[in-house]
Amino acid sequence: MAMPDRNQPIEVAAQHLVLGTPMQPSADILADLEAAMFGMGCFWGVEKKFWQAPVYTTAVGYAGGTTAHPRYPEVCTGRTGHAEVVRVLFDPDKISYEALLKIFWENHDPTQGMRQGNDVGSQYRSAIYTYGDAQMRAAEASRDAYQQVLSRAGYGKITTEIRRAPEFYFAEDYHQQYLAKNPAGYCALAGTGHALPGRAAGPC
Repeated sequence: MAMPDRNQPIEVAAQHLVLGTPMQPSADILADLEAAMFGMGCFWGVEKKFWQAPVYTTAVGYAGGTTAHPRYPEVCTGRTGHAEVVRVLFDPDKISYEALLKIFWENHDPTQGMRQGNDVGSQYRSAIYTYGDAQMRAAEASRDAYQQVLSRAGYGKITTEIRRAPEFYFAEDYHQQYLAKNPAGYCALAGTGHALPGRAAGPC
């Protein structure tokens, strides 16, 4: 049975702890930015990986499920249907969507289904939630290219969910920039060790 919706959004800090940029930029700032959304397992390490890129801001949250404004304990039950995701706002003049896709593919194992390593459950599934036709085409093309790389290395079929971006719900503030607040905190981010041409995979 699905969890009931909530009416109250989760409140987060005004500024990104690492980047110093607004967590929820104004409309005039957003006009110059694009959004991307990725699920790669536990969102703590994923967010750190993306804030290390030349992006405007990042935030962790929940997406792809059926419950509005869920809380972390509810997501962990699997009953909300959400994945743990990172939303990235970026200036396409500073970093391309294709570069973000390379970070995505190279820093987790997209063949594991509803898990990443020891983290098991639907919230840890691999996902690309796209904004617009161009992102959809780029995501699908990158999946097909990386499947060839992984197949040659003996991996199975990529299970990444690719679809239009659903509603993004902010996770609790203590999850935002978690590994900046807790430098020795848990980070399960791990790629396959196989990179797309021209870029090396990297650790947390």
